Amino acid sequence: MKLKADQTGNRGLPMPLWLQGALESGQAAVISAALVLVPLLAVWFSGGFSGSGVDVLARLGGQAWLIIHGVPLSLRVFLSEASSQNVGSTLSLVPLGLTLIPFFLSWRAGRRLARASYTDQLWQALLGAGGIYAAFGLATAFVCQTGDVRVNLLYATLIPLIPVGLGLAIGARLESGSWSRLIGVEAVDWISRTSQHSRWAGSYLWSVVRAGFVAILTAFALAAVLLSVDLLIHWADVVTVFEALKVDPWGAAVLTLAQMGYLPNMAVFSLAWLSGAGFSIGVGSTASALGTAMGPVPAIPVLAAIPSGNLAFGAVALVVPVLAGALAGWWFLRDGENHFDEWLSIKIKTRWLTAAASTLVLGLAIGAVAGILGLVMAWMAGGSAGLGRLTEIGPDPVQLAIYLAIEVGIGVVIGYAAGPWLERGQLRSFKETFSASHQ
Repeated sequence: MKLKADQTGNRGLPMPLWLQGALESGQAAVISAALVLVPLLAVWFSGGFSGSGVDVLARLGGQAWLIIHGVPLSLRVFLSEASSQNVGSTLSLVPLGLTLIPFFLSWRAGRRLARASYTDQLWQALLGAGGIYAAFGLATAFVCQTGDVRVNLLYATLIPLIPVGLGLAIGARLESGSWSRLIGVEAVDWISRTSQHSRWAGSYLWSVVRAGFVAILTAFALAAVLLSVDLLIHWADVVTVFEALKVDPWGAAVLTLAQMGYLPNMAVFSLAWLSGAGFSIGVGSTASALGTAMGPVPAIPVLAAIPSGNLAFGAVALVVPVLAGALAGWWFLRDGENHFDEWLSIKIKTRWLTAAASTLVLGLAIGAVAGILGLVMAWMAGGSAGLGRLTEIGPDPVQLAIYLAIEVGIGVVIGYAAGPWLERGQLRSFKETFSASHQ
């Protein structure tokens, strides 16, 4: 327990850290739920949902809240009036853009809790925050279940802790200044007790992981740019589909909000497209830079922007992950942590052999990191819409990981090998500029 102080230094009532964490987390849960309910209330007041009552609206809002936290919903889909049978399916396609709402709210809560806690006490606040959010998810799932929509209570309790826990941890880390302070460990003292070889190996591996992040973030950013360009090119088709739906203004606003929520998913789809791995919009359909074979596509405006047919120069898009890998290889060279190459050059005196071997190992290592990160992104972005063919949406995670690992690995070898020439060019340019400024 500790006393809280405001900016004037006046002490307030003592509050246990676990309770403060619970209050911060509960506030994030309530705000995120309110943000989900607002557009649904707007549609309801405009006469939507076929005259359903407030209880139906509240359950629908709770189900939407669970979906944006990644909790899958089990659906019973009515086949037709001629048949009394229902088919079970799962809705697991998470709008990652809307998942950022609880993530950033938890980010804010994590920073506030880190300011209110000593390093060795922060776990109390985080435990209280996680506990109340888990209870909120459990209560929401219990209340919002219907005969047609079922929710696994264990999933509803634990899965929301993933985006919320990440937000709390990252926010607390930014406030505390380091991961070591966050967990109460002095990193400098711990590193000083390790051997020199362990420090070199740790520095090398950490630099490899960061280079993998550089590669995947660069490829993802370029994929997002490609998605934006593609939407601009096919904007007339998107508008045509939107107008054909003939929805009222509130319905159009909700549809637009939902599509914006899935923009990060579509950026991952774009990454899979340009890597050659491709993605699917329904069972048996594939869209990639190497060729597209699509079945019937649902009348969702943004899907009208999917490139169709065989593109004459589609294979050129595969250069994008290679360029991202080249940037990662150059970044690794500038980071100066290639201790494996140093160790190998001590053991083997043939320099051309050690340089080639260490560069190939580096390409494999960074490519593997990028592939694993791509696998996680594909797993998060894909899922099932729970209707008909739309039980398979998004890229295949394993296939995307393999494509990215190979392409990024090739780029790393090129970027690391070309790095010294690029560095010399920069140094020469700097010397010329310096000389000209002093004449």
